[in-house]
Amino acid sequence: MNIVNATDWGIYPDHDITEKLFELIEALKNISEEKTVCFSEGTYFIDSEKCKKHMLFITNTVGDNEFSKNETPHLNAVPFYFNGINHLVFDGNNSVFVMNGKVTNIALESCCDITLKNMEIRHSHPDMHELRVARKKLFNVEFDIDKDSVYEVKENRLYFKGADYYCAADENALNAHWIGLMRRKTPHMLKRVSHPLIGCTGVTDLKNGRVRAKYFNTCRFKMGDCFYLFDVRRQFAGIFVNRCKNIRLDNIKQRFNYSLALVAQDSENVSLVNSVFAPEENAPRKMASVADFIQICMCRGSVFIDNNRFDGAGDDCLNVHGIHFKITEKKENRITVRFMHPQSHGFNPLRAGDTIAFVNPKTLLETARAVIINTELIGEYEIRLTLDSAEQAAVGDVIEDISACPNVTFSNNVLNRIITRGLLFTTRGRVLVENNQFISTTMSSILLSDDAKSWYESGMCRDVTISNNTIEYCGQTSILIKPENNVHFAAVHKNIRIIGNTFKKYKGFCIKAKSSDNIEIKNNRFKSHKIIKHKNCRNISVQQ
Repeated sequence: MNIVNATDWGIYPDHDITEKLFELIEALKNISEEKTVCFSEGTYFIDSEKCKKHMLFITNTVGDNEFSKNETPHLNAVPFYFNGINHLVFDGNNSVFVMNGKVTNIALESCCDITLKNMEIRHSHPDMHELRVARKKLFNVEFDIDKDSVYEVKENRLYFKGADYYCAADENALNAHWIGLMRRKTPHMLKRVSHPLIGCTGVTDLKNGRVRAKYFNTCRFKMGDCFYLFDVRRQFAGIFVNRCKNIRLDNIKQRFNYSLALVAQDSENVSLVNSVFAPEENAPRKMASVADFIQICMCRGSVFIDNNRFDGAGDDCLNVHGIHFKITEKKENRITVRFMHPQSHGFNPLRAGDTIAFVNPKTLLETARAVIINTELIGEYEIRLTLDSAEQAAVGDVIEDISACPNVTFSNNVLNRIITRGLLFTTRGRVLVENNQFISTTMSSILLSDDAKSWYESGMCRDVTISNNTIEYCGQTSILIKPENNVHFAAVHKNIRIIGNTFKKYKGFCIKAKSSDNIEIKNNRFKSHKIIKHKNCRNISVQQ
């Protein structure tokens, strides 16, 4: 075992370590055997302008058409960049790493047997801003701006500024439907609302962090309302794991990130344990992520998420899915398939030897299977596959790689202030959701989806157990089993067990299901007799 001390590379607390950190990580490539990197406990500073930049095609993040003219699409500044490194324990010793500017905090590509542990990541003056209603009159509202935001008022408009951004607070306000709102009386709930500056006719700086906004009508505002403004483009990520194997994240605290907090893409055996994705205590904001906390896409093996706290997400807490690629061309035993959603492209997760299913996009059911002999990425959007047989492939149908469907365990976690859904599963692998506390989700706590027309996220669920969870508040149906098939021919989802859960507050039916078979509901505690509503389902068993 090789012990590498960060101090040997000139990395000390209370200093900017950006350039020396790069040198340290690069040197690890030359140590093939097991190694541990140790930091002295303290606070370290990282500057986005000094970071090396890397082309990262990260699923479910910003599409090519969302970049501005002066930006290079998919070019990410990354302070912690691990590429081709194996057998590493990277121990931060409970240190705090403060990012100045917009970055993807950590990226691992083509790595094996990596443990990252005991690290806390913060951002100084991030592009996430809280406006709290401090005073309300008939034609104006006074907002207190969080103490971490730097702002100015010019020509009656409010602007925010920081490293790597300068923007008007009301930029794109008419289309900004993702704005977070936290009411004073329900501080554990986040919901999406229209922009608070829609209809504003001018802003005045009252100094010391307070501004006054003028309106023709202020009836939609309430005292103590907290609005969260941010750039929703998903341009970066918190932690990106790409084409890796055996990755463990242990005691990682991410206090903010500019997109998805953790993305595991085309990887095998990924664990997140004992970690916190949430603002620090007494933070000026109550949101920690611009979008989802976790995206698991086209992964294999096992995904293990245990004993974590998730608080303040701009989208789902967890989304586990594959990709439905559309067949665009067929010739003999070769087919060409295409990424259909603009926010996912540029990588090839389809491997030689994998089994794929041909899927009818209307029914979401298999029509046949084939084995991949050869695979080639063509540009950013298309992949050419040579198959053992393409006889039953049809142009216009989609494929699902059924070799890239991980088993998932999500256990002993706490979810709070999730602005959309808690958990979203579209995977054939075995799914176990147990002993979790869902404090608040604005939409469904758990959704079993599958679609080939919008996000193109595959596929069917075949073995799901949801047991011993407590769902305290859910703004919509608590458990929603809803494949997005246009035509029902047979069940899409099967073998779903909902056992021993407590459902405290929800609207309407607790469970809704369509196009599913073999649903067992047993020993749960409901607040009403409206337990399940279903359509085109068979073999549903309900026992109290």
